[in-house]
Amino acid sequence: MLFKIIIQGKIEFGTQKAYDMAIKMYKSRTENYYKSDVLFETEEIFFPEDLSLSIPRLVKQAYDKSFKNTSALLEYIVQFGVSGEMDIWQLEEGKVLHFKHLEPSSDKVAVQQYLKGKNLLKESGKEEEAITALDKAIAKYDRHAQAYERRGKVNFILKKYHDALRDYEKCLKLDPNNPYAYYGKSMVLLHNKKLEETIESLQLAIKKSVALQPIHWNARRNKGKIHLELEQYPEAEFELKLFAKRKFPEENRNFLWKREGHFMYGKVLLALEKFSEAIEQFELALDIDKGHDSIPKAEMLRYRGLAKQKAGQNGFIKDIKDAAELGDPKAVELLKEIA
Repeated sequence: MLFKIIIQGKIEFGTQKAYDMAIKMYKSRTENYYKSDVLFETEEIFFPEDLSLSIPRLVKQAYDKSFKNTSALLEYIVQFGVSGEMDIWQLEEGKVLHFKHLEPSSDKVAVQQYLKGKNLLKESGKEEEAITALDKAIAKYDRHAQAYERRGKVNFILKKYHDALRDYEKCLKLDPNNPYAYYGKSMVLLHNKKLEETIESLQLAIKKSVALQPIHWNARRNKGKIHLELEQYPEAEFELKLFAKRKFPEENRNFLWKREGHFMYGKVLLALEKFSEAIEQFELALDIDKGHDSIPKAEMLRYRGLAKQKAGQNGFIKDIKDAAELGDPKAVELLKEIA
């Protein structure tokens, strides 16, 4: 039976010795362990010019044995690396059967300091320690794209926006397929109010990621939000429709942004005079109890009332009245106009 396989990522080996060993072991295991039943020939994925193993993105149908062989082989070879990461998926009819995130975890200083910095970043208040560790990783291997990306995020958290942008751009110079760096760069550009450039960076984050990654949907939601702010309604509709229709498990970071996604999509549909569809989106937003957004319930009720009024539906006055009672000043003004 054939399965859909997606593989993307890049691993750098840092030295000629490590690169040569990785190729040697790849060839040996391909021939002796896996009887050549793997998805890649050596020359397809190894690149001597930067001593790397690179798979920008592979999407193909493959048998289970070929997938398992390739997955196990890549997992082994990655450990010869000094930087980089690789993601591997096996799917059947859209359902993820297997997923692996691979990155070096050897005792090399650059590897260990990067992992230390990456883990410290998850702890609030540990930002300076994280930067120290990432600095050490970069000092040991100055082509460490992921260390630059993580340091960029720490600098953004610390509101060192110039330093953050420098780190993201350095990462992208080394690894132009890194969606996290494009997303991080977009957040700096958004802070600097460069909205058109923000949109370009978010589009690249979308392009360089796959729909199985949370970063893909973070980028779509934020891109839709900016298009809405710029009153670019067709573009906003495209992004937010995709986000609103997507189902996320609770552990996915996008799960708690669904309310905002439905609400923004409703506003876009209202602007496009698709009133019945807008009502549906506002109702979906109102049905969600919690989220990362700070949208007042009163504002959602007011918008649903406006959509009902435009659609010629009953109940719009009640929605606007409820919004006014919750303290929404615009709803209070609307009630006066209606009266």
